[in-house]
Amino acid sequence: MTHDVIVLGAGMVGTSAALQLTEKGRRVALIDRRGIGEETSFGNAGVIEREGLVPVGIPRDIVRLFRYALNLAPEANYHVGFLPKIAPWLWKLFEASDKAGIEAFARATDALSRFAIVEHRRLAAAANVSDQFRETGWLRVYRTPKGLAGESDLHELADRFGIEHRLLDRDALHAFEPDLARILHAGVFWPETQTVAWPEAVTKAYGDRFEALGGQFSRGDARSLRRVDERWFVTTETGAVSAPTVVVALGPWSNDLLDRFDLSFPFAVKRGYHMHFAAERGARLARPIVDVEMGYCLTPMAKGYRLTTGVEFAHRDADPTPRQLEQLKPIARDLFPLGAELDPEPWLGRRPALPDGLPIIGPAPGVPNMWLDFGHGHLGFTLGPISGRLIAEGIVGEPTLVDLTPFRAERFGGQR
Repeated sequence: MTHDVIVLGAGMVGTSAALQLTEKGRRVALIDRRGIGEETSFGNAGVIEREGLVPVGIPRDIVRLFRYALNLAPEANYHVGFLPKIAPWLWKLFEASDKAGIEAFARATDALSRFAIVEHRRLAAAANVSDQFRETGWLRVYRTPKGLAGESDLHELADRFGIEHRLLDRDALHAFEPDLARILHAGVFWPETQTVAWPEAVTKAYGDRFEALGGQFSRGDARSLRRVDERWFVTTETGAVSAPTVVVALGPWSNDLLDRFDLSFPFAVKRGYHMHFAAERGARLARPIVDVEMGYCLTPMAKGYRLTTGVEFAHRDADPTPRQLEQLKPIARDLFPLGAELDPEPWLGRRPALPDGLPIIGPAPGVPNMWLDFGHGHLGFTLGPISGRLIAEGIVGEPTLVDLTPFRAERFGGQR
């Protein structure tokens, strides 16, 4: 089975790249060990952010750092035995979380996110899945004046980049979401951000559209990738697939493959959990909320209210330890009347992260006809379609809508 391009990884990022390439007339094979949208893209908050201008970094606040060190903060957790391995990466993250790092992240992310919703909506219309999208915006809520003041960088950047947001005092917040307990100091409403009712359904719909246009999805092991006579080959359940060009969009599994090609990047995996709940007494949320100081998101979904946790640092494949979720259940219930748990057990997902918070989008250094599209951290669902467009434009030789310089792999030195 010969193609023009092989895309490895069928999450939102890889599926979008495969679909965008197929729209440009390329014969594409999309390969994953599981079905489309069944790993990290299954468990996100379903938010397409416009204002994600501040990276998820390490704070400078000494009290918060102390709580992190003692593993007391519900927004962050770590396995003690994993700390020596992750410590060098955490130091790189700390260095990238200064003013200059935040500024560089904001400029690069704004260049992508200003096209994120438009590109999602275009793909969704073609895939007949626009009914999953909701134009309700979302709320970031604060329990204290200090919590609100702590996001002044985000609000200043939003003003500078022209992103609409509105401060809500306690009364205005209650009018917006009457079923939230009146324990909050304030909230900020972000109307440009959009949400979806079920993220997996959107990713799968993009996959269906990809196949309807002639693309081929196969289950296979990306680690079987090999290069023979200027062609890439991958073994799948239905036989070998070959193409002159390959795109690596394996998210948190990308380094498993890239190590074989002497590509080395400062890559880490942030684990996270979610669980769905019913609501008591007919309570409802019209939009997702982020309880900023407690580090979780509560999102109305097609199958209940999805409570998503912050970050857990542990070996990618370690057994689940949903300690954060247990910490957050009573905290979330104090804010909104969550009822029965609707899942038999928590879901565990893994986010691919680079210390500067930005993804790698572009050609692989020193490896002919290999393209990289991974490392989107907390914004994979948001940025998948626009990243896919940029990958497709680059592969077919068109000018890219966004300058790829901030996202090039060479910023980390490339090959070993």
